[in-house]
Amino acid sequence: MTVLRRVLRIVPDRNIGKHLLLDDGERVKDVVRHHWVVFVTPYAIVLGGVLLIALFPLFPISVAGVLALVGVGIIAFGMYRAAEQHLDVFVITNHRVLKIRGVFEVKVATMPMARILDITVERTLLGRILGYGHFVFESAAQAQGLRDIRFIPDALERDRTIQKALVAAGLRGPAR
Repeated sequence: MTVLRRVLRIVPDRNIGKHLLLDDGERVKDVVRHHWVVFVTPYAIVLGGVLLIALFPLFPISVAGVLALVGVGIIAFGMYRAAEQHLDVFVITNHRVLKIRGVFEVKVATMPMARILDITVERTLLGRILGYGHFVFESAAQAQGLRDIRFIPDALERDRTIQKALVAAGLRGPAR
């Protein structure tokens, strides 16, 4: 096995299909990745590392080597933080909602549609300007791994998708 294949084995797989109950008719309604605003900090960290390496020629070689190593470390940290955000996925299906996150250690949190009692959509001023919001799920369980979902692009449309899935599942309906 080549070194590349070994490295690729530790990168998490976001094959959502392996988490679905296909035999029970579960279908994906929406796959949501974070809004672009979450990448500002990691890429600023990467830029800081690049700038540190760019200062390499201005210092004596004994200091420049250490500076370059620190710069590479900062770049690696920034790329890791960007990968964390990129691999954090929120999935809405006709049966449940899932949150899959993690770079090396993948964690999957699920909540059946029947357990969703209430969804609060929080939209800060900056979120309204840039087009993102946060979900807060209330369910029958007090402690859960799927309570706060942050930086959802077009949060109101995603809320409508969940509400439509709840109605289609017969869990909510028009008032009689």
